Amino acid sequence: MLRRTVLTLLALLAFGAAYEVQAQPAAKSDKANLVYLETKDGRITILLRPDLAPKHVARIKELTKRKFYDNIVFHRVIDGFMAQTGDPTGTGMGGSDLPNLPAEFSAEPFKRGILGMARAQDPNSANSQFFIMFGEAPSLNRQYTVFGEVVDGLAVVDKIKRGDPTNNGKVYQPDRILSMRMASDVQ
Repeated sequence: MLRRTVLTLLALLAFGAAYEVQAQPAAKSDKANLVYLETKDGRITILLRPDLAPKHVARIKELTKRKFYDNIVFHRVIDGFMAQTGDPTGTGMGGSDLPNLPAEFSAEPFKRGILGMARAQDPNSANSQFFIMFGEAPSLNRQYTVFGEVVDGLAVVDKIKRGDPTNNGKVYQPDRILSMRMASDVQ
C-alpha cells in the first residue's frame, strides 16, 4: 500500500501535477477549540479554526478567557446576512485594548454558520468584533477572515433580534451575549 502511494505521488510529480494539501478543521470534540456562546435563547457552540486563522483564533481565545464578550450586544444584525457583535461600546466603532490583527484570508467560503472577523476599510484592522453568517455571502470570500463555524445552535443564531434594514442593521434593544467561554474552561 505504501509503495503504491509513493509511486502515485511520484507519477503526479513527474507529470507536473499540482498537489495541494487542504487545511483540516479541528475535531468537534477538541475542547481547546470549542467556544460556548450563551444567549437568552440558548447556547451556540463554535468550533474555532486555527488551521485557517491562527492569530485570529488566538485573539478570540484570549478575549474569551478574559470574559471580554460577556454582556456585549449584537449591535448590527441584517436578516439573511449576518449578526455582528464584539464591540464593548455597542456602536460598531469599539474594540479591545489589544492591537489590531493582520488579515488571514483563506479560501473558506462565507456561508451559513461561518464566523468572520469584522474590520474597517483596512484589511489589517480586525480587533474584537466578529459576525455570524445567516446565509451565504460570496462577496466576503477572501476579503474577510474566517476563524470559526457554528457546530451546534444554528436555531439559536436564527433567534437573534434583527436590526433596522433602513439603518444598516442597527438593532434597538439588542440581544446580548450573556457569556462566552472556552469549552475547556467549563466543568
